[in-house]
Amino acid sequence: MPHDISNGSKGASMDDQPLRGQRALVTGASSGIGEGVARAFGAAGASVVVNYAGNADAAHRVVDEVKATGSDALAIRADVSKEADVEMMFAEMKRAWGGIDILVSNAGLQRDAAITDMTLEQWNTVISVNLTGAFLCARAAARAMIGQGVRPQVSRAAGKIICISSVHEIIPWAGHVNYAASKGGVKLFMQSLAQELAPHRIRVNSIAPGAIKTAINRPAWETPEALASLLKLIPYGRIGVPDDIGRTAVWLASDDADYVHGQTIVVDGGMTLYPEFAQGG
Repeated sequence: MPHDISNGSKGASMDDQPLRGQRALVTGASSGIGEGVARAFGAAGASVVVNYAGNADAAHRVVDEVKATGSDALAIRADVSKEADVEMMFAEMKRAWGGIDILVSNAGLQRDAAITDMTLEQWNTVISVNLTGAFLCARAAARAMIGQGVRPQVSRAAGKIICISSVHEIIPWAGHVNYAASKGGVKLFMQSLAQELAPHRIRVNSIAPGAIKTAINRPAWETPEALASLLKLIPYGRIGVPDDIGRTAVWLASDDADYVHGQTIVVDGGMTLYPEFAQGG
């Protein structure tokens, strides 16, 4: 039954599956934050494409977990930094489900080095996946969402694009200039895209995670000493988990967030509060 949108609210807060009937693509979803988002979307009723670049077994495990929630899921291999791969992935999703309602541009990586030691390959690899990948996927999603228009039976928007950024779109990070530059780029990419796509009723936002317990930052939390050092940067006193981002993404993709556009939601336990100033600096 189509949702009544005449009063400006779908009432998704009372619905345990606010994304029911929607088709989502989550890039880099075979592990970490992407996996957490994919599982949360499945539980919220969305059909989920689990994109992966290399680990097919892990991607299919996530597919099985999404299906266990009662939602459909599909694993598609694609390197988001390659235009042909991205176009193929979106074409495969369209063949399977007819279109896309939600894109979560999550795929990302680090290649850390001091600036004096950083190679061009390290720079290009990070920019290509973290920033160019976001562009290629958002372009394909925007084309599809504009073409299909609003489907009022499932959402008030024609589409939702969510970029997974980082607190390092705000916090400088010595020794990681390629990563910080990519996330700073994501911030203005997202905002400019939001400005451009608003007339098409496509909502565009970002989530900026702080320290999240994933493989990409394992050295920062896997020993008691490392964790204690990390927690000095987190006023709330715990490291985040992928489900923290997954729950935020479900809300941001739902009609409960229909008036949220062009914003970065920082999910960081207070890391961006400059905790070193908590005692007066």
